[in-house]
Amino acid sequence: MEPIYIAGIAMTEFGRHPDRSLQDMALEALNGALADARAQRSDIGAVFYAGITNGQLQGQLSIPGQVVCSKIGIEGVPIYNVENACASGSTAVHLAVQSLRAGATDVALALGAEKMVVPDKMKTLSLFEAGWDVSTAEENYATLVRMGEGIVLPAGSESDRPYSKFMAIYAAMCRWHMKTYGTTQRQIAAVCAKNHNHSVHNPYSQFRKPFTIEEVLAAPPITYPITLPMCAPMTDGAAAAIICTEAGLKRIGADPKRCVRIAASVIRSFTLRDMAEPEKHVSHLAALQAYEIAGLGPQDMHVAEVHDASAMGEIIQSENLGLAPLGQGGICAERGDFTVGGRIPINPSGGLESKGHPLGATGIGQLFELTTQLRGEAGARQVQGARHAIQENGGGLIGIEEGAVAVHILSR
Repeated sequence: MEPIYIAGIAMTEFGRHPDRSLQDMALEALNGALADARAQRSDIGAVFYAGITNGQLQGQLSIPGQVVCSKIGIEGVPIYNVENACASGSTAVHLAVQSLRAGATDVALALGAEKMVVPDKMKTLSLFEAGWDVSTAEENYATLVRMGEGIVLPAGSESDRPYSKFMAIYAAMCRWHMKTYGTTQRQIAAVCAKNHNHSVHNPYSQFRKPFTIEEVLAAPPITYPITLPMCAPMTDGAAAAIICTEAGLKRIGADPKRCVRIAASVIRSFTLRDMAEPEKHVSHLAALQAYEIAGLGPQDMHVAEVHDASAMGEIIQSENLGLAPLGQGGICAERGDFTVGGRIPINPSGGLESKGHPLGATGIGQLFELTTQLRGEAGARQVQGARHAIQENGGGLIGIEEGAVAVHILSR
């Protein structure tokens, strides 16, 4: 297949930005990506826009990409609006790659932007409860939380404040992993502490406060075994990537030394499987497909960014990507395998639980971190000698797993 490259990529600082508009953040990300690629707006042949909260939170139910682009200086080119739950930004990148391979253009823009922090917090929380079949919502919930049965909840381990139903589902997945493989709450807390400590060195991260494992365990509970620092926060932010063919790189005059090749771009959807069939997990199947396309394996990866809307997500996805043996993700995390300087650093950005999770921008933000790592520009969080990187980004729920998963492999 024709080589495809990230020529330029940028993101805003993720966080709570009450004084910034959606368009303001999108403009910052776009201008940063264009400058990084040495490109102009007139070079862009197609736009893939991921902004899934624009309808519910800003009332822009249709053409959000066209509206945003009209305010940041892009017009006259195809603009596609992408919705794939939390995997929307990564899906925008995947569609840009397909557009380039199809010859529709030689330079494409993937742009994700969200304004999620609004006065009515419950309105934002309700977004997450649309990420499954809403016609069977109660049945879905009952099926998923049943996974956690058989674990006695310690006294005082349940929050008396409202939280997303998805956190109860993540907790049930934690409990299933605990009773099936022996994973401990301390191991989950080790992932969380590691990511918060990584985030100290990331200027784009929403939270930059270090935590010890003991501090994570002692933090306010959400629902056992999840405590507050283990959860991704509500976040505003934007991220953008200029993606090119080799002809596009030459046309815009991009610096070839700073271009990163997209060695594989895979989107897969759910499998209606049983929990006792982890080999059929959508993320595992997507990773196998990506490795085959790239001609690489998990042993070749030097750094990873995975979807950790809760800290348990990193353990599960490390196993799905083959970066840890099945059932041993917690053990690997606790002994430091996933820490910068360890065997396979995961989420050097701080992950979603520290960096933040502005849904449509999340996947592009992950790719920003991996591109920065492969360029050797990550400063104190740099993974030395990184040449191959893998990203996993999931969205929604069908059955017992993600409705959509994106896996990208990047190479220098």
